[in-house]
Amino acid sequence: MNLHVDIAPAKDDSIRPFQVDALDLRGRAIQMGPVLDAILSGHDYPAPVSRLLGEAIVLAVLLGSSLKSDARFTLQTKTDGPVNMLVADYRANGDIRAYASFAPEAVADAAAKNSGALLGKGVLAMTIDQGPLVNRYQGVVPLDGNGLEAVAHEYFRQSEQIPTKVRLAVAEMHVRDGRSLRRSWRAGGLIAQFLPEAPERMRRADLPGGDAPEGAAKSEIADDDAWVEARSLVSTIEDHELLDPDVPVDRLLYRLFHERGVRVFDTRPVAANCSCSRERIEGILRQFSADEIAESIEDSAIAVTCEFCGTRYGFDPKSFAN
Repeated sequence: MNLHVDIAPAKDDSIRPFQVDALDLRGRAIQMGPVLDAILSGHDYPAPVSRLLGEAIVLAVLLGSSLKSDARFTLQTKTDGPVNMLVADYRANGDIRAYASFAPEAVADAAAKNSGALLGKGVLAMTIDQGPLVNRYQGVVPLDGNGLEAVAHEYFRQSEQIPTKVRLAVAEMHVRDGRSLRRSWRAGGLIAQFLPEAPERMRRADLPGGDAPEGAAKSEIADDDAWVEARSLVSTIEDHELLDPDVPVDRLLYRLFHERGVRVFDTRPVAANCSCSRERIEGILRQFSADEIAESIEDSAIAVTCEFCGTRYGFDPKSFAN
């Protein structure tokens, strides 16, 4: 691995960009520990919901961390499954927040099923907001019983047309705390993308249009050899390699690409921070009509709880009188 002497080893909750020039490959990898555990433990969701939301968090970090420092990346699902909504909101300064909406009884019934069954059918939207001077971009891909890894591949195939391989892993671990064991969430992920200088090397078979006559020959374009090799190497990643704190991402990257020569770059930290505030919520309430304010009053007060961090804000209804 070609490491610069001033680059420190990657630690938990820090994104490691990397590049493999011989394979025209660029990517990012991360192991998440305390930050992920703080978000998931704070919500106290059932384990299957936490595991699914953990995947969404890691995926949002991997995708959003390629943006400029003033951008915001939001991953959101809306489905008919037991977990009917996931939201992971990442700011390019490293702040991440997330929450899930689910039906408790349905989750319990589907707990033994895979993540695709928990999600059900619907859509996944990825939104990039780069500030008021740039139009927002949103890509939408259908969810049809597949997990987030598979959906991410479909998103890049349809929307970005960039050959991409994603690996995600989330698990609840036992951590020794003095003489006792406590449970703690960990996750890991890696995204690798084939980005050659010659764009024709990225050509892939056309997506089916749905109106081709029966028996018509399908478009067949062989994948570039470099991408075939890179994709095959990433496919060898085991879940435990993404989760084990004793196998940091630098060691994993060396294991995957040392024969080709992999370059790594400075890490970027990730933190569990919510952007909610009393001032922001008060500003929203001041846009409500008198009837809407009246409907919001309960026990002579207005209470608003942030779905992301659980912070509860209380307001005096009289302060919103016209």
